[in-house]
Amino acid sequence: MNKVVDLDKREKGFNLRMLSSTIESLAVILVVLFLFLPILWIVITAFKPAHEVYTTSVFFQATLDNFKAIFSPSFNLGKYYSNSLIVVFVTLVITIPVSILASYSLSRFRIPGKQVFMFAILATQFIPLIVNVIPFFIMFRNWRLLDTTIALIIVNLGHTIPYAIWLIKGFIDRIPPDMEEAATIDGANRIEVIWHILLPLARPGIITATVFCFVITWNEFMFALILTSQKAVTLPVALSHFIGEKGVIWNQMAAAGIIFVLPTIIFMLLVRKQFILGMTSGGIK
Repeated sequence: MNKVVDLDKREKGFNLRMLSSTIESLAVILVVLFLFLPILWIVITAFKPAHEVYTTSVFFQATLDNFKAIFSPSFNLGKYYSNSLIVVFVTLVITIPVSILASYSLSRFRIPGKQVFMFAILATQFIPLIVNVIPFFIMFRNWRLLDTTIALIIVNLGHTIPYAIWLIKGFIDRIPPDMEEAATIDGANRIEVIWHILLPLARPGIITATVFCFVITWNEFMFALILTSQKAVTLPVALSHFIGEKGVIWNQMAAAGIIFVLPTIIFMLLVRKQFILGMTSGGIK
């Protein structure tokens, strides 16, 4: 009799586990569909001809006319694309070395007022971006830097450097100073210690900071909208050009959207292992 009761309990437990596993699988499928259906819609719409955009047809004759149109002189997406690449590249080239050196100094040296300085860096992240628009606009107008990539680079540096300093410092704090002291005893100077010991050990944190700074700069819209008008317009602002008198040109906007996300996808694929390691190693608190 006891054996029968035990079998019934085991069977009920197995059924409950099966039911729980089924519910979890359905929940994951629903979340994936919710996240990827808009992306699938954009990809499909990008290859649709104009007369098929407002239809729900999945089977249609794919065309590349939308991609040809966005790079034509009427939209000139190539120019906006190059502006975005220039702004992102220069911003990262300046941000990462400066942030590494600043993080190392704040982590290893005794600096008077260091805590106040760290709080000031952190406080910059709490200021709403809209508050800075007018001062930056007036400053760049006086310097004759409106509608230039230099203005956008300066603005982005003001956001990426404080963020990267806090992020990279968390990883450097976790590196034992004894390793650097041992290298110094062996005759290595400060630069060699940073290059051969610190950078390899802090690489996940540096890659993580680079990814976040890349995304912040690449997607920046508000300052690019207000500080540029024609010459230095970037891709996020250029996407708004597909809204005309007759409404949104969805097929061409979808094509531009695919072109817009390609650098982010490629960049993430190149650094995904180090990025995941940095996200899971405890540097982000």
